[in-house]
Amino acid sequence: MEFLVNDLSLEDQSPDIPTFREAIERLIGIRNIIHRFECELYCHKNIANVRVTGDLVFSEMVQKLTWDQEQAVMQWISRNGGPFWDDTRVHNPDEYLECCNGKVVVTDSAIREAACRLLSGESDYHLVSLISPLWAFTPISVTWIPDNDRPQTVDVANYWMEEPLEAMLQKAPPRITSWEELARHSEMRFSNLRFFRECFDPLPGYPLGERDFRQILKRFQVLDELKSGFGTDGQRTPKGQEIYQKYFTGEKAWFSDSSNTEKHKFRKDLHFSDPTKIGNQSLFCPWHGKIKGTLQLRIHFSWPVRADEPLYVVYVGPKITKR
Repeated sequence: MEFLVNDLSLEDQSPDIPTFREAIERLIGIRNIIHRFECELYCHKNIANVRVTGDLVFSEMVQKLTWDQEQAVMQWISRNGGPFWDDTRVHNPDEYLECCNGKVVVTDSAIREAACRLLSGESDYHLVSLISPLWAFTPISVTWIPDNDRPQTVDVANYWMEEPLEAMLQKAPPRITSWEELARHSEMRFSNLRFFRECFDPLPGYPLGERDFRQILKRFQVLDELKSGFGTDGQRTPKGQEIYQKYFTGEKAWFSDSSNTEKHKFRKDLHFSDPTKIGNQSLFCPWHGKIKGTLQLRIHFSWPVRADEPLYVVYVGPKITKR
């Protein structure tokens, strides 16, 4: 899945420095989300010369950002780094495309490239726009008018806020073909969780079933949301309490504690070494998530979940407490 910065959303769209800073801060946040889902956000090589406001171009406006913002932008768009979509462009610069019912010509733009990719059969191209009243809509309908042929129209999904983008990426099927990829994907995506270095080690050797890894990701997502569901007072927010009630209580709960018998019989097996502690201190983690796919798997994690303590995922593998 690839994302292109809508360069037209930069042009003359920032009336002042504070507005530009706010737009860039949101763009950086969007890029971080895209990276967390192992995707990429591309821009045009000439982005530095796009006129943003008055007589100032993008590169000049970047110098007026905060130090952190400037560093994040420069690391992204440096010529040695990129990434730039026009390095592998597919559209012909001479072809005519328009959007917004013919009001905007999208020649040599990210909108045009994304539209051409979609028209050629590639399904995973999307646009990211800076905050602007002119581009705060989705999809962007693009019409290609080839010579001596009928016009073709395609809709390109457009994102300018973090929440809808993250919701879409969470629902999108990840490209996972091995347990190793599942581990890397999970560690990048679920930023509120701390994964023990060896927690995925029990999985290689078992067949990777789509139903299994999808259930694993869904349970990681619930744990991630539970960890973020605390207010400044350290108590669960209404959303956090809703997650707890839905997934951690009742007969069909996804997560539960081990029984007293299991805790006694498998006490040694339910201790997991914590590489972050001095002396390799172990954690007792009888709480677990249940995976009922082609394999009977368990996810063991630290409990209770508190606002001021890490939530560790210590084990992902076959059921430990087999009678």
